[in-house]
Amino acid sequence: MNPLDATKSGFLVCIAICMFIYTFIYLKNTLSEESNEQKFTTDTTECGFYPDELCSALFVGKSVASQIGNFCQNTYQPETLSCIQTSCNCSVVLKNLHFITRPLSEEEGNFSLAYIITIHKELQMFVKLLRAIYMPQNIYCIHVDEKSPKDYKAAVQNIVNCFENIFISSKKESVVYAGFSRLQADINCMRDLVHSKVQWNYVINLCGQDYPIKTNKDIIQYIKSKWNGKNMTPGVVQPLHMKHRTRVSYREYVHSGKSYVYPTKNIKAKPPYNLTIYFGSAYYILTKEFVEFTLTDARAKELLEWSRDTYSPDEHYWVTLNRLNDAPGATPNAAWEGNIRAVKWKDQEGTTHKGCKGHYIRDICVYGLGDLQWIIESPHLFANKFESATYPLVMDCLERRYRLKVLQQAEVPIEDHWRFQENNYFNMKLNV
Repeated sequence: MNPLDATKSGFLVCIAICMFIYTFIYLKNTLSEESNEQKFTTDTTECGFYPDELCSALFVGKSVASQIGNFCQNTYQPETLSCIQTSCNCSVVLKNLHFITRPLSEEEGNFSLAYIITIHKELQMFVKLLRAIYMPQNIYCIHVDEKSPKDYKAAVQNIVNCFENIFISSKKESVVYAGFSRLQADINCMRDLVHSKVQWNYVINLCGQDYPIKTNKDIIQYIKSKWNGKNMTPGVVQPLHMKHRTRVSYREYVHSGKSYVYPTKNIKAKPPYNLTIYFGSAYYILTKEFVEFTLTDARAKELLEWSRDTYSPDEHYWVTLNRLNDAPGATPNAAWEGNIRAVKWKDQEGTTHKGCKGHYIRDICVYGLGDLQWIIESPHLFANKFESATYPLVMDCLERRYRLKVLQQAEVPIEDHWRFQENNYFNMKLNV
């Protein structure tokens, strides 16, 4: 054999060996991947329990935790609410839904908060919110949208029936986003609350997609230390780009399941009493004295009437009145102070936050798993917005961490049904 033929033969043998090795490795990896995939699929039966390691990893922002968590959410089994959707013994409701039934400290027992909660959908999310903020010394007014389905209203009523300090607003509105009806819903609850036998100190308004970041005790201590006797209404003098909201008249449209606010060509009169209109958050923390003031003061009444045909009046009404020098608990020189609500606004991406890990609705982030670290590190009292049906693991991790913190602060013996771990194989350690 000449040298050239020998070289060719050696080359062909080398190619054959390489192909054999490549085929062997490929088949081995393929079988291994199939085996791992099968094992992973089998292991996902444990996802329903959401191990403490997964939630803990999400809270410190580990990216792999979000990947695993997103997979686990596909196997989520929602909490059974049969005891609410059909009338049940109230002691069973309180126990099965883990409601706290005694004040957890003397400080909390002596400082009652009033809550206004406006809801229209997602019963599961409402239950999670209510049991998080519920304390027996507080009082709660629930405004259920008049447009809500009958079975939803009935389920909410079944919960309310089990508590002396929770009631449904005596007057209901068909709430339209950015409409006057949203402001009116809060005022309806305020009228009920001022006649309550509970001597509450402050009122806080929430919607059904809010959730607390700070405990009841934290909230009270924040109010006492930073705002004792003062109202929190974050906002500034109405900017030029917001003046259209009060310059022309707006109307609410509600028909055939559709509702929205639209502008007309009618120019509005100037505000009553030559008031300076402010722009701010629709969410507030107000003293009882200020609430009584808004319901009786002539300026407040006329501003309310003037606001009926404005766009999103709840974003100017409270902050405008709270800047009056003689209003009870007024803060005339305040701006955006007051850590009430943590929100990821789309136009603040890259400045106050690094983007929404869930998805945006009306430029507000609906939190995903990758947002959990940002939420718990926020100095705010509450966060918005959550969808327990879309991102169930977000709420599952968050509410268990929250309850652990609440019970850690308790100064009374803890009852077993206050814990979530008893039926969830959840044993997360809290590092705060």
